[in-house]
Amino acid sequence: MEFKDLKLVAPLLKALQQQQYIHPTPIQQQAIPVALANQDLLACAQTGTGKTAAFALPVLQSLFNDNKHGHSSKHIKALILTPTRELAIQIEESFRSYGAYTGLKSFAIYGGISQYHQVKKLQQGIDILIATPGRLLDLVMQRRISLQHIKTLVLDEADRMLDMGFINDVRKILARLPQQKQTLFFSATMPPDILYLSQSILNNPVSINVTPVSTTAETVEQLVYFVERNDKRALLIHLLKNNGIDTALVFTETKFGADKLCAALRRENIRVQAIHGDKTQAERQMALNNFKNRHISVLIATDIAARGIDIESLPYVINYELPNIPETYVHRIGRTGRAGINGKAISFCGMEEKMLLRDIHKLIARSIPVMEDHPFQMVQADVSMQPKAPVPFRSLSRKRNKTFRQR
Repeated sequence: MEFKDLKLVAPLLKALQQQQYIHPTPIQQQAIPVALANQDLLACAQTGTGKTAAFALPVLQSLFNDNKHGHSSKHIKALILTPTRELAIQIEESFRSYGAYTGLKSFAIYGGISQYHQVKKLQQGIDILIATPGRLLDLVMQRRISLQHIKTLVLDEADRMLDMGFINDVRKILARLPQQKQTLFFSATMPPDILYLSQSILNNPVSINVTPVSTTAETVEQLVYFVERNDKRALLIHLLKNNGIDTALVFTETKFGADKLCAALRRENIRVQAIHGDKTQAERQMALNNFKNRHISVLIATDIAARGIDIESLPYVINYELPNIPETYVHRIGRTGRAGINGKAISFCGMEEKMLLRDIHKLIARSIPVMEDHPFQMVQADVSMQPKAPVPFRSLSRKRNKTFRQR
């Protein structure tokens, strides 16, 4: 199948052709016709499957057709809610790219910077608004934004909004939207809280599940290194210098840990930068651009800061520390092995992290091969942790939610 078979209008096909996008991914093949038919959609697809185009193309086509029939106005007509600044920027870039020949205006708003320039842009009139929940709700309460003319709502990465404690903000935003609208709901996982939310806002939705819930892509080779916590830094330096790893995204659990590891790698003359919630938006964007352009070889990130990272042909993801939430492991390693290109996910597991590894094994229903041939092998490492059937989603505690919000 090609994009031209999906009944997309000429301006969209022209933009896709210029970017050499010919064949839609499975989520795009299934979601685009549903969205074009103005039906609500509940889509479960893991990171890196092409979800952005799956909702951006039909949103652009719907608004383009409205304008063609004389229904143009300065009101915001489509709203895309997404959890992080980086992801908002990425989605805005996609809308601008796909909509280059439609005449439609899109804009992203997010926290962490002054609202002054955002408000000025909004006053000029836009068609499509991409927003993080906190900044959007703030501007709505200031009466800087009206949501009364929204025709299409997209909730992207809904499960991550739950993890980050944004669900209450999302509910307040939903209460200010028109009753009659199309809603496209995307999530990499479908825990009970997310299913409950979807049932409360969707109207007879078409359900799409491109891949089994919480599975990892076959294009990602996964390995685990058992290593004492105090030896992790030395092991990482060893791998970066001796295993031919020239580009790697490294995950840490805390902002402090990211900065500390970044400083240690710089002392080893490794080109590295870190991104996390304490960095300014300019600093974060510069680090991302440097990583994409290969000006640095290693990017260290916390989970929330890395959510919007979309880099072609990223060969390595390294879990310097295992995540507390097993679903996060799936999100992390989904940064590599995209678009059919092979990637490798390496995880460091200390003695105190064995239970976290067990939870990951249960979730993905497979065991991760253990790499024993390295100079920092942990003494008495128990490698006999076989996967069991996936367990039901356990609601996050208040403490875990608080931890995620601080990252």
